[in-house]
Amino acid sequence: MKWWSQRIGLALGGGGARGLTHIGVLKVFEEEGIPIHVIAGTSIGALVGGAYASGTSPDELQKKVQDYIASSDFQSSAIHAIASSYEKEGGLTQKIQSFLKNQFYLIQMLFKPGILSANDVRSMIHSFIPDISIEDTHIPFRAVATDLISGEKIVFSEGSLRQAVMASCAVPGAIEPLKDKERLLADGGIISLIPVSVAKEAGVDIVIAVAVDRDIRLDDELKTAMDIYYRASEITTDKLEKYELMEADVVIRPDVKNLHWSNFSQAIDLITEGEKATRANLAKIRRAMNIFNRWFKKGL
Repeated sequence: MKWWSQRIGLALGGGGARGLTHIGVLKVFEEEGIPIHVIAGTSIGALVGGAYASGTSPDELQKKVQDYIASSDFQSSAIHAIASSYEKEGGLTQKIQSFLKNQFYLIQMLFKPGILSANDVRSMIHSFIPDISIEDTHIPFRAVATDLISGEKIVFSEGSLRQAVMASCAVPGAIEPLKDKERLLADGGIISLIPVSVAKEAGVDIVIAVAVDRDIRLDDELKTAMDIYYRASEITTDKLEKYELMEADVVIRPDVKNLHWSNFSQAIDLITEGEKATRANLAKIRRAMNIFNRWFKKGL
């Protein structure tokens, strides 16, 4: 049995802009000839994974990201405004403007299901994801979402690829949940930030997980109730993530520093970090393949 006949699953985690590192991971996989037999993605992992599974190359993905960031749609978007409000550099005037923007969006969250409506996000999703069924992707694909009504994990393995990615990317508070008959679908990261178990359930032999979350160690002060709420959510997510990653054979952790999820302007640096982290883990990946190969031969 050759190593390349093993079934390899890739679990791409959520993390907003930090998930652009997934493109760098895919670049190295292609350059090294490492096959992918199943892709499971949550949130930005579903967006990048769905695009790649449908036939878009890593270089094409990078070009699409650059074009989107340079577009007037992005420059005038709420996501770009949110990212600007978290910038620490700048003079007094810029800091005051950023503070007011931040407060404006926080107030919006009190009266709307999301800062961005589904329509605001749909055009961006459509620019990356073709109008096909999940069954028609070149690589078997799974997108993970959460049903806010039942609290259940929803795994999309069939149906509209665009709809599945839209649901998986509906970040709570930022993007309006997606209505689907009796379900109200939101970001898969609520329940499965890095869908290792979903990849395993698809019948692969080895799962390689990509984690793009921020360092859980706290740098900023907890000054407001909102700060404390976000902090509590981060701690819960961190514990759930560690539990799920126990099932992964290899975990790739690109250096995303403390980058905010909305900061897409760092796209090229993030893609580079994805490449660096994957190259640093190539020995572990090949070791996992060899271990499986030896185990398989013993079973014959």
